[in-house]
Amino acid sequence: MPAILGQNQYGKAENRVVRIVRDGDTHHIKDLSVSIALSGAMDDVHYSGSNTGVLPTDTTKNTVYAFAKAHGIESAEQFGIHLARHFVTSQDAIHRARIRIEEYAWERIPLPGTDARPGSATETGHSFVRRGQETRLAQIAYDGDRWQIVSGLTDLTVLNTTNSEFRGYVKDEYTTLKEAYDRILATDVSARWRHNWTSDEQGMPDWEQSYARTKQLLLEAFAETYSLSLQQTLYRMGSRVIDGRSEIDEIRFSLPNKHHFLVDLEPFGQKNDNEVYFAADRPYGLIEATVLRDGAEAAIPVDLTNL
Repeated sequence: MPAILGQNQYGKAENRVVRIVRDGDTHHIKDLSVSIALSGAMDDVHYSGSNTGVLPTDTTKNTVYAFAKAHGIESAEQFGIHLARHFVTSQDAIHRARIRIEEYAWERIPLPGTDARPGSATETGHSFVRRGQETRLAQIAYDGDRWQIVSGLTDLTVLNTTNSEFRGYVKDEYTTLKEAYDRILATDVSARWRHNWTSDEQGMPDWEQSYARTKQLLLEAFAETYSLSLQQTLYRMGSRVIDGRSEIDEIRFSLPNKHHFLVDLEPFGQKNDNEVYFAADRPYGLIEATVLRDGAEAAIPVDLTNL
């Protein structure tokens, strides 16, 4: 029996594009890494090597740069929508486009003020420093009819120095962990959330506002939850987003528990009253879950790397 071709896609990965908008002396910057995956009627190129239906990956790269000029980059999601629509509607052989985007944030460098008052500062219009919080993510998929927009972030490091416990868990002959009644809770938040905007006939969300507010809700829930487990904190973060953002139906988290262990200072004649910790980078607990709007079905892959 001959071998049969299965799922396939092709494209150009990690196209770095930086778009500068010059508004007089004040400049604005968008810094993206754009990966393109195209699929459709691609049997011939695999079976016979015929490239008659293949749009070169170099062309897809060039399209990224041309669209950055022609359309600007209002948001990662909107830029991905422009690209996905173009590839599906301009090429007969392409039936589905998936655009993955990472956005790297920049903030203006403050300079001392000119009025000599202590603490006075102004922002430069053209000098920036990379913001060291999270990397913003977006994935846009389009099949010529329906959209799927998944936004997200990774490497958002958060920490509570108190208001966290871990006790009452199962203990067996291999358990050595002591119950904690006041511990540090820290994690690197990796999250993806799926928008319920799927059709051009629907009103499109404000992608920038949606991202900013979703991130703020995550941070507020983390800060305001008295945590009895990282699982509980995860659910509170997810439910805060679902309750607060009507455009989002599903959110999935991957939260490593960044363990902080009290250091034994007794050999040095000192008492450690929750003051000195050893921050362990591995091994770590890994807590993952999806939070859904009631009635919605999960569509974000369990393994976030498979987005």
